[in-house]
Amino acid sequence: QVQLVESGGGLVQAGDSLRLSCVVSEHSFRTNAMGWFRQAPGKEREFVAALTRNSGGTIYADSVKGRFTISDDSAKSTVYLQMNGLKPEDTAVYFCAANQASATPYPDWYRFWGQGTQVTVSA
Repeated sequence: QVQLVESGGGLVQAGDSLRLSCVVSEHSFRTNAMGWFRQAPGKEREFVAALTRNSGGTIYADSVKGRFTISDDSAKSTVYLQMNGLKPEDTAVYFCAANQASATPYPDWYRFWGQGTQVTVSA
């Protein structure tokens, strides 16, 4: 079993920063890849960033490259998404996800998902 608990969302102004956290609790399974996705009202779930835990390799959506950073703190069993230079178009519910393979931008490949945390960016 794998449980993912997200936190860190909130209401900010354009240009502000937020750091999202995803606490990973693993039992019986060991995750290898962690991903962040987001979903705005009326839109499909969108890939944001992903990390392969063993290698440290990362991938990012073009829309967030240079602004967002995904990282892994193994001591705290926590994956972070540092979001800088936030824009109104970043407004969405952000989800943490995990799989047992390597980082992928495809949501269907992730087995476990968190509950989501709301990020709202005002202009």
